[in-house]
Amino acid sequence: ADLVGADQRDLAGRTLAELGIDVGIVPDAAFSDHECLSSTDVAISTASGPRWFSWIELSVRDKESGAVSHRAIARDITARKHAETSLITARERAEYASQAKSRFLATVSHEIRTPMNGIMGMAKLLADTGLSPQQRTYVGAISTSASALLALIEDLLDYSKIEAGRFDPEPQPMSVREIADNIVELLAARAFAKNIGLGCHVEPDVPQMISADPGRVRQVLLNLIGNAIKFTDSGGVLVSIARARTETTDRICFTVTDTGPGLHEDDLERIFEEFEQADGTSTRAHGGAGLGLAISRRLVIAMGGTISVSSQFGQGSEFVFEIPAISATEPPQSRQDALSGRRAVILSKNTIEADAIARTIRANGGKVDLAATAAQATSFAEGCDVLLVDAAMEEGDGRLLKRLRQSGFADCEAITLIAPTDRGMLGDFRASGYATFLARPVRGKTLLRVLLTSGVPALTQPQPENRGAPSARATGSRRRGLSVLIAEDNDINAMLARATLLKAGHRVKLVGNGKAAVEAITGTDHKYRFDVVLMDLHMPVMDGLDAIAAIRRHEEETAVPPVPIMVLSADSQETTRHAVLAHGASGFVTKPLDPDALVNAIEGQAAA
Repeated sequence: ADLVGADQRDLAGRTLAELGIDVGIVPDAAFSDHECLSSTDVAISTASGPRWFSWIELSVRDKESGAVSHRAIARDITARKHAETSLITARERAEYASQAKSRFLATVSHEIRTPMNGIMGMAKLLADTGLSPQQRTYVGAISTSASALLALIEDLLDYSKIEAGRFDPEPQPMSVREIADNIVELLAARAFAKNIGLGCHVEPDVPQMISADPGRVRQVLLNLIGNAIKFTDSGGVLVSIARARTETTDRICFTVTDTGPGLHEDDLERIFEEFEQADGTSTRAHGGAGLGLAISRRLVIAMGGTISVSSQFGQGSEFVFEIPAISATEPPQSRQDALSGRRAVILSKNTIEADAIARTIRANGGKVDLAATAAQATSFAEGCDVLLVDAAMEEGDGRLLKRLRQSGFADCEAITLIAPTDRGMLGDFRASGYATFLARPVRGKTLLRVLLTSGVPALTQPQPENRGAPSARATGSRRRGLSVLIAEDNDINAMLARATLLKAGHRVKLVGNGKAAVEAITGTDHKYRFDVVLMDLHMPVMDGLDAIAAIRRHEEETAVPPVPIMVLSADSQETTRHAVLAHGASGFVTKPLDPDALVNAIEGQAAA
């Protein structure tokens, strides 16, 4: 009576079921000679409202008479149930709030990228005009600030995707060497601007190809190397890639070592947390949101890897991350002793880059000595067959090389190591007697090719990648000029894309929405026959996806060859890329637009 809040007389003769208590009592026939114990939580309607009870029932069969007796204990757990319900509701609200926050960050990041496209693109176009030194400094500051803001936006977008659980690695064949070399080259300008070294060494046994997510591996390396450069004011940054293989595991190990300020022991774990920095004070020397390392750790873990850091305050740091070497393609066996019998001397004050070059030579069977001064180099002259000299140490008119020739290096092939800003001095190096040059930071495969080649013509370009040069197909396309249709409703972005393509020698027609783009392709006006279409996604009247679908339907109905359609969008999410490709797009260009990347993408599609 106390449980249900009723008078005992009203309950007399009534069953539990009539009282709304369904505890599922087991029939007598179901019992064996053993006791049967059951427990459940039940809700009971009472005069004061529903109440919850923990109902424990014991059923016992008498051995002599066979009669079954039922005994029950009910404990009021209404308060606990209310607390559990409150916790569930709070968790659901927190999850919804987290998802809403993530959607907000993704939307805001997308919206910010569109005006950023105009700022960065126009700054680059302005830099290509006739500017005074002071004006060029101002434009450079705009570009640098815009790039920093874009990096922050990218971190926020990645963080929002990870928090919302929308990140899944997309493994595909990738070259570890190519990714590492490309990133080191990309970040070299930052290192050179600070007058610090940046080198990369890949061990010969690292597979040619593995299956991994190249975009995420690239992102982690960009974060780690970029951070190392940012916090290093002297010395440099060394990137090393090795293979860690046992009987049961095969992993690729990426190591980024710097000579920066180092970390306190208390900071080693904290820096991997969101919005945390080693120096979080208001007087810190470097800015940032504190998301880069947190994102990197989550990306590495998602790829089945690990990431760690070791450091001593005042002596630099070493970040290491490993990922599985899945579906590894083994390197050629001959690579590991390719330089057997060769002996080199490296003359450079840049110990980081010299060490990276030396590691590559030694790993491939060669011998090498390092020297920071001409006097030190002279002691290694005997038996040397190749001399590598940092161009920054040349004294003009090749006087350094002449002295070295007179000090025991007369028969050595001389190679100069140049920074990108030294290219204007190649004529002087040629006249001084250098056989060829290597552009810093030196690629391992280029170094091997040069050292294995005898009789190299004076100061020819050894790098087969011909950094920054367009392909033969693209060059042909540029000479004849392409007809490009641009569908973009943002006037600034349209102006930027148009100016970029006109400067590259192409013809451009602008429209402001997807419907106008469809009409330009399918209309009766044959004045324009487009080689490529550049299509924005979000436009009034008709959006980009519907426009692409309409164009593809028209092409199928009329049996005309499909025109390449490049989607232009500030939405860099993988789901968006898949959606546009599924609708018939040929490629994807992400805002903010890089003028060179845009031209290369357009010309590459036309030449395909």
